Amino acid sequence: MYAWGVRRAGRSRRHHRRGRRLRRCFRGRAGGCTGRRGPRRAAPRRLWSARRGGHHRRRQGRWRRAHGALGPAAPALRGGRHGKGVSFMNNQKQQKPTLSGQRFKTRKRDEKERFDPTQFQDCIIQGLTETGTDLEAVAKFLDASGAKLDYRRYAETLFDILVAGGMLAPGGTLADDMMRTDVCVFAAQEDLETMQAFAQVFNKLIRRYKYLEKGFEDEVKKLLLFLKGFSESERNKLAMLTGVLLANGTLNASILNSLYNENLVKEGVSAAFAVKLFKSWINEKDINAVAASLRKVSMDNRLMELFPANKQSVEHFTKYFTEAGLKELSEYVRNQQTIGARKELQKELQEQMSRGDPFKDIILYVKEEMKKNNIPEPVVIGIVWSSVMSTVEWNKKEELVAEQAIKHLKQYSPLLAAFTTQGQSELTLLLKIQEYCYDNIHFMKAFQKIVVLFYKAEVLSEEPILKWYKDAHVAKGKSVFLEQMKKFVEWLKNAEEESESEAEEGD
Repeated sequence: MYAWGVRRAGRSRRHHRRGRRLRRCFRGRAGGCTGRRGPRRAAPRRLWSARRGGHHRRRQGRWRRAHGALGPAAPALRGGRHGKGVSFMNNQKQQKPTLSGQRFKTRKRDEKERFDPTQFQDCIIQGLTETGTDLEAVAKFLDASGAKLDYRRYAETLFDILVAGGMLAPGGTLADDMMRTDVCVFAAQEDLETMQAFAQVFNKLIRRYKYLEKGFEDEVKKLLLFLKGFSESERNKLAMLTGVLLANGTLNASILNSLYNENLVKEGVSAAFAVKLFKSWINEKDINAVAASLRKVSMDNRLMELFPANKQSVEHFTKYFTEAGLKELSEYVRNQQTIGARKELQKELQEQMSRGDPFKDIILYVKEEMKKNNIPEPVVIGIVWSSVMSTVEWNKKEELVAEQAIKHLKQYSPLLAAFTTQGQSELTLLLKIQEYCYDNIHFMKAFQKIVVLFYKAEVLSEEPILKWYKDAHVAKGKSVFLEQMKKFVEWLKNAEEESESEAEEGD
């Protein structure tokens, strides 16, 4: 017991001495030369945190002395540690507000040059005058000048000069006090070969400086709006040039939207310009390429808008462009109009069927549309068939869909029979049935049953069926459908032979 007490007392004394040494050391470091005492924390485990606390307080004290509420001059105004300060109001004069500007320096590369198209125009016209009428030399000059002149900024001025010979004022007129050049489209000869040469100049320039593509399209749109300000010869040259540029892909067909301007349409300028444009375009490409370009920008159905509202008919369009030598374009527009009329007919037919209108009214409506839009009967029977098959939701089970189809088609047989008065119409219907059964796999086994139903309902006759079986069928599911129809066709042939023998006996 005594030994344990001695050991414990000795350990306490050792800890006490050790703590005292640490406190002395800490006071010496924390207080520094100012004589300030550090925190009295003797526990060794708290030594580092105590040091951090003292360090933080010293930093705060220095910051307060340097940046106190009275600003950088605080130590002098406070008068030191003993508080013998001086009055701020007595020794400091109140400063009056002053107005002073601040000048910002900008880098030379950021300084914008003044927009001066006149100087740019003079440089281009001088160069074109020196090159003369040699368009190869003109193309080389424009190519080289792009490294010296700012084509990106003055694209409109550049294209004004190349087309009209100078900068255009609003309305399409040239200013009298501006320099002009004869090396331009409007001063060239009015023939397709010359316009093709100028098109090459524009094409090379835009391929060399790709950023000019958008500016050139905007320029052509502007020129089309200024057509009334140009002479007839200038309009013809511009039309031929535009047609060639549309053909080689330099321009997009969307620029033709400018021709639908109300004033241009009303005075007939748009239609006359379109004649020259489409002639040069079709001369470079065929009508199919022209139609594809128009379809891409949704303009294939808007060509009749080139005429005023009271003349927007297929007959007037066909007559006008056929007389101008554009029969291909006239036929294309007529076909487009027919396609639009077919879509409208099918849409209305489906609505009438869904409402359950009487077949008599539906047949009357369809025949009126056929006459009005000049739609042949073989085309109509295809529309009627598609409408009939789209009015019902078919069963997904193959063994049940045949029965459902027979029941549905039996109901609509009178409607189909009204538009199969020609052999070609019956053959078209057979081909439509074959394609539908092939495309919808659940109907593969129902083909023969549908044909027999239509034969009994007098929708189809013997001759078209035999012709289809022999050589008029299509490749879709041919082997399957011919096998299904084999027995029925043999029966038809035998019945036809018997009827012929009976007729001969009767004679």
